[in-house]
Amino acid sequence: MAEIIKTDIYPSMVVSDEKNKVKAIEQITIGKQLKEIRTKSKLTLEEASKLTGLARSTLSKIENEQISPTFAVMQKLAAGLSIELPQLFTKPNAMQATGRRDVTRTGQGMEHLTSTYEHELLATQLSNKKMMPYKSRVHARSFDDFGEWVRHQGEEFMLVLEGEIQLLTEFYEPVNLTQGDNVYYDATMGHLVVSVSEEDALILWVTTD
Repeated sequence: MAEIIKTDIYPSMVVSDEKNKVKAIEQITIGKQLKEIRTKSKLTLEEASKLTGLARSTLSKIENEQISPTFAVMQKLAAGLSIELPQLFTKPNAMQATGRRDVTRTGQGMEHLTSTYEHELLATQLSNKKMMPYKSRVHARSFDDFGEWVRHQGEEFMLVLEGEIQLLTEFYEPVNLTQGDNVYYDATMGHLVVSVSEEDALILWVTTD
């Protein structure tokens, strides 16, 4: 398994504003952005805790880059603070482009490592997206690696890029999927993915609001 990286770093990018002036997009971390969003909303950690359903200590550790939030936790942060998920990765006013386009080169997405998945977040420089695309290297091998079902708002499309995975869902029998297979499902239903191939599988996920 790859070494855990506490700081999420996105490769340098530039965009053109409405006057065609090229400017760089500031690199930020989830913790720094979360704290800025919370303080601008004039929320204490205790108030943010009640809104998100996350412990005060957990929020503090995320803001101080002591822990890296899982995707489910980021969903709770976005819902509780009434923000779009990409706002945790880039400032809303960072881009003043007249059109919407974001190119992510191979291997240059924003890394986010958890105990079960190694995510590579894609197209993170666009705010207010209707979809959240990301690739994931699946390290988990059983339900016990999670401890509980993963649930969040929206729907998900998943495509297997490498290896073989098993999709476990709350209301259906487990199903094995290999390279090229795909599935679309309601993400509010308990679900999780584990690798069953010898090498950890690689999948593409697209999550909608």
